[in-house]
Amino acid sequence: MAPETIGPHAGVPSSARTHPDSLRADRRQAMGGTASITVVGGPPQLLDECFELLRELEQAWSRFLADSDVSRLNWSQGRPVRVRPCTARLVAELINAWALTDGDFDPTALPQLVASGYHTSRVDPSRRTLLPETAAWPGDVAGIDVAGLDIRLPLGTTLDAGGLGKGLAADMIVELAMDRGADGVLAEVGGDLVVAGQAPDAPAWTIGIQDPFTPTELMNVIRLARGSVATSSRLVRVWAGADGPAHHLIDSATGASALTPTLTSTVIAGTGVRAEALAKLAFLRDPDGLLDWLPRIGAAGVIVAADQPCKQTANWADFA
Repeated sequence: MAPETIGPHAGVPSSARTHPDSLRADRRQAMGGTASITVVGGPPQLLDECFELLRELEQAWSRFLADSDVSRLNWSQGRPVRVRPCTARLVAELINAWALTDGDFDPTALPQLVASGYHTSRVDPSRRTLLPETAAWPGDVAGIDVAGLDIRLPLGTTLDAGGLGKGLAADMIVELAMDRGADGVLAEVGGDLVVAGQAPDAPAWTIGIQDPFTPTELMNVIRLARGSVATSSRLVRVWAGADGPAHHLIDSATGASALTPTLTSTVIAGTGVRAEALAKLAFLRDPDGLLDWLPRIGAAGVIVAADQPCKQTANWADFA
């Protein structure tokens, strides 16, 4: 099987052309970028069902849509809001990621992103993020109340699904496909990839990690039977901010774009949510300490810096 490439741009595996009877794959626009889904087996309409789920998640979670659940929460002014089940799960996962990372993953940094210039959709300039005057950073993650489908954000606190939403979307697509009878599935949304079940040509899915210095080449090739691999990069979603160049990776200590030599960070973990949250830490923490810590929580990672050779966890070779 030719490797699926993980990085700012991902493609459909070439094996999609070699198994027309049991394998269906496509790549479509979604969540501010592209998404690639491959299903092995399952009913003929399953691929379209997976993309329809992704469309529904974007409608619920986009901060650029005024009627999304996330926008309604951000404008709730401290009042409880009834949301879709997928949004209740998203909010719970955002809180869990904040707790797992001791607050380094900050889901309340949206006012800082907007203030720095990232207020307009990169794919549809007519869509803008609007926040109430009460929106402030840092938000009160500990004060968020989730009671079933009723969620209350403390006054001033706002949320952004961000990259974690893409990881969760990939998790949910894989769950749907396996529940609907697929033998195997690969879902990649904006650089977050999740796999489960039977790979088309091998015991495990073959995944290529894009070289940030030469995007047409691969830095690593890994094999993953089940789980997720997520890549975060400060080379994409870059714009000219009021105080100079800015990017979407916000430092939870300063509220500004993280100042770091790290260019890209790739993490292997059990779920897309977990891999996405952990990949962000390479831009906020000492890389050596992070690479020592990741295996202790069941993850593996590789970090590429601008002026250093890439560094990886001791267990990264387990996936070669």
